[in-house]
Amino acid sequence: MLEYQVQKGDTITEVTRRLNTNWETLRKNNPDAIGRSTKNGNWFLKEGSIIGSENSFAKSLQYAEQQQRQEIAAANPISIPRANSKIVFPIPQPPPSTPLQEVEKQGRIVEHTIQEGETLWGLAVKKYHVHVKDIMADNGISDPTTLQIGQTIKIRLPESSGEEPVVASWYGQDFHGKPMANGDIYDMHAATIAHKEMPLGTRVELKNTETGEKVRAVVTDRGPYIDGRDVDLSYGLAKKLSLVEQGVGSLVMRVL
Repeated sequence: MLEYQVQKGDTITEVTRRLNTNWETLRKNNPDAIGRSTKNGNWFLKEGSIIGSENSFAKSLQYAEQQQRQEIAAANPISIPRANSKIVFPIPQPPPSTPLQEVEKQGRIVEHTIQEGETLWGLAVKKYHVHVKDIMADNGISDPTTLQIGQTIKIRLPESSGEEPVVASWYGQDFHGKPMANGDIYDMHAATIAHKEMPLGTRVELKNTETGEKVRAVVTDRGPYIDGRDVDLSYGLAKKLSLVEQGVGSLVMRVL
């Protein structure tokens, strides 16, 4: 069973998303953790309560895969089924892509020959750190399952960027050991961050300009889902950047 302790400010939609469940199931299995306002009749979660979900670890991994399929579906919503509609938070879509011809002029195109066992998701996230959507669009692929061994596809490499200011928060023990959007298990001490739209696998450098502290990290998860915040750091990174106590702070980020 997956468990989660309700934190101050947690919403029902956020917790159901974290536990890969729905409101009716959550309320049925955790009656002592649920309250209802006498003023407006709205339901709420009691701060400090332990919420349990019957969803297995395998199902949690399936949720990560659903996030992956959301990105694939964005490239061809007609022929590729969307993920389960119970997902509360929509996956933010990347900005419009630069035309392939322009990218070729910039020398940011590589050709890849499909090998046995390779998938578009694996190539995008684990190898080239790009969006699945772009690979499909650039190669006229409507169904990722039709890839053939020996088939050659074009992949646009990420464009390096200058420094940009970001507002960062962090997440730690409550999510330690749980699956991330890339399918790996979250380690609160690892050099990982969550971002709403950057390709999973993107490597970045983060700097606290007030202290001069600097770290390198990899985008492995999606979030944060709070307005005004750009990235969620692992606890380990937040500690190295002196952000643990204040919780939220300004950093400068550069894509490597």
